[in-house]
Amino acid sequence: MTSSSTPTVLVTGGTGYLATRLLADLLASGAAVRTTVRSLDREEEVRAAVRRAGADDGALSFVAASLTDDEGWEAALAGIEEVHHTASPMIQTAVPDEVVIPARDGALRVLRAASHAGVRRVVLTSSFAAVGYSPKPVRDYDESDWTDPETPGLPAYPLSKAVAERAAWDFVEREGAGLELVALNPTWIAGPTLTASARSSLAVFTGMLDGTMTATPRQRFGMADVRDVSAAHLAAMSTPEAAGKRYLILADGPTMTFLDVADVLRRELGPLAERVPTVEASGDEPAPLTIHNERAKRELGLRPRPAVATIVETAESLRDLGLLAVRA
Repeated sequence: MTSSSTPTVLVTGGTGYLATRLLADLLASGAAVRTTVRSLDREEEVRAAVRRAGADDGALSFVAASLTDDEGWEAALAGIEEVHHTASPMIQTAVPDEVVIPARDGALRVLRAASHAGVRRVVLTSSFAAVGYSPKPVRDYDESDWTDPETPGLPAYPLSKAVAERAAWDFVEREGAGLELVALNPTWIAGPTLTASARSSLAVFTGMLDGTMTATPRQRFGMADVRDVSAAHLAAMSTPEAAGKRYLILADGPTMTFLDVADVLRRELGPLAERVPTVEASGDEPAPLTIHNERAKRELGLRPRPAVATIVETAESLRDLGLLAVRA
């Protein structure tokens, strides 16, 4: 049980894949937690998700607020000292502004309301998309790298993450009035889900496992376990020296391709993975890629899970939640 004097923590975008895990971890730590949802009709969905992790949802409360509207944010931030801003649109679109504008303006709404409310620190879920989507002669990335929004052909989602994170840092520098900001930049997030639908990166796993993906995309990336990203959020909030810094979050070891993920599924899961693709789509071989997570390990104490465990446990959670297509 939390006492009446326990500060309340705000998590934005409470229906999300990462947010539900973070809510459960915060509740398990004894925190009182408030979360924003676009509609209060989704409250029970979120409560069910955190209970799947074994968390007691008695100290969880809800406020309706949207990234695209000022209404609700003052109420959401009232009495709050710490904010985890995880909400960001993931829309497949050929119109960049449909993603960029809500991502940027939503981050600024949260930061402005946080500043007015006297919040101590905001931990922002950014992305590797804001770090490593502009070309370099050698694809070796750390927290000093930035995706340039002017990069030719940059897809809408990485553009939105780069623009939103830049806007957040600029706001804190100009108008933050003592507000501390930490940005987490996870690579592709996987890991066991608490949600009742296979959204975001999980759709790749369902596509592989149910056979609708017949060839894997040619792409090399880092993998981050959703549980490690949640742990990084908690550490980034409580670590004094994290203020004003960015942290790349990913598993140790070499980066991987989607065919590598498929190979792990087939090797480790037997009949469950019998429909997983065995070939890559046509195209050029992805260039080597190195992404550094030393800062998060050194300063936040992060101990990332092995990518193989993340891959296997993602698939098992989808099976256990009934989110895989029934086999004929």
